[in-house]
Amino acid sequence: MERRQLHVPPRTIMTPGPVEVEPRVLQAMSNSILGQFDPSFTFIMNETMELLRDVLETKNHWAYPIDGTSRAGIEAMLCSVIEEGDKVLIPSFGRFGYLLTEIAERCGADVHFMSCAWGEVFDPEEVIKEIKKVRPKIVAIVHGDTSTGRLQPLKEIGFACRENDSLLIVDAVATVAGTEVKTDEWLIDGVITGTQKCISVPSGMAPLTYNDRIEKVILERKSIEKGIASKEQLGRNNTRRRIQSNYFDLSQLQDYWSPARLNHHTEATSMLYGLREGLSIILEEGLEQRFARHRLHENALVAGIKAMGLSLFGRADSKLPTVTCVNIPEGINGDAVRSMLLDEFGIEIASSFGPLHGKIWRIGTMGYSCQKRNVLLTLGAFEAVLLRHNARIHVGEGVQAALNVYKSVEKEEISI
Repeated sequence: MERRQLHVPPRTIMTPGPVEVEPRVLQAMSNSILGQFDPSFTFIMNETMELLRDVLETKNHWAYPIDGTSRAGIEAMLCSVIEEGDKVLIPSFGRFGYLLTEIAERCGADVHFMSCAWGEVFDPEEVIKEIKKVRPKIVAIVHGDTSTGRLQPLKEIGFACRENDSLLIVDAVATVAGTEVKTDEWLIDGVITGTQKCISVPSGMAPLTYNDRIEKVILERKSIEKGIASKEQLGRNNTRRRIQSNYFDLSQLQDYWSPARLNHHTEATSMLYGLREGLSIILEEGLEQRFARHRLHENALVAGIKAMGLSLFGRADSKLPTVTCVNIPEGINGDAVRSMLLDEFGIEIASSFGPLHGKIWRIGTMGYSCQKRNVLLTLGAFEAVLLRHNARIHVGEGVQAALNVYKSVEKEEISI
């Protein structure tokens, strides 16, 4: 077989993840490798923890990344907290609620699943009513589900969990650094995110944070492993089990991220450089300014889509600011449109899952991909491809509508 030099084609990535990476992040990742106990490297670890606290809007002591994709962080959090037989309430409004369910069931949880129609979210009172009925140890919920492009309000749910002594664990993979995630203010006990979306770092790390309520559970389970648990900690039936996973054991991971630096795994050096730089960029821009930028480009994209004569999927009042779901017009092959966008224009948008596959396109405006150039290029190319597929659209109006949105904010101090 003939060997050839690696060739990576240029792309404009407008999916709900992964997204384009900040150039400074790529540069940071090209630095030389340090040993995982080198003082210069542990200094970077400490810096990263401080930056994460600021981005996640928390005073929690524990804020660090899991080496692995977002799912690794979700699994680490759930596996470290769920014990066999624990009641776990999972309100699901899209595909990723089912992921939380599968992981919880693998941990032996007694899962109480509630769902609503895809394209909608829960009235917080529905969830609160179920919390009072089930009295779960844990409520695990997605904040922004990219499969449906919906955003679930969490503040009231957080207060209800605290009042009912339930732990609230949130998958905020699609929302951190793109829209508000107020960890402490909303009384969230554990938050998991990912590098490959609004943080604009390559896929491969799952930053998370958790408070002392979750740490208490983790440390009690650790004491079982060491054989020093009290009868009270073990429970009446002595059924409490130690954490089954070694790699995803937060009690061991926090020892590595503590000043003790107890060896657990070899840290992903270059990825940590990238995460540290990506978090720095977010805070340099400022969280409020960054959220405003995401809203601006979302508004321009939505205006362009509607001006073409296309319709959006889902309830408008629960739309996720970082993902726009577009209904595929009748008679149009959605996959063929996506393929032509990629092949002819180098622009990637996404299909969807389950009952929505073939019915909607999903366009992401996240992190570094969330910029004026990308929005205008995507709208222009999208129109051209739809015309080639004989779609009935309003020609020449999509890009103009987006430009009108940008024109209306030119005098404001929003970087576009």
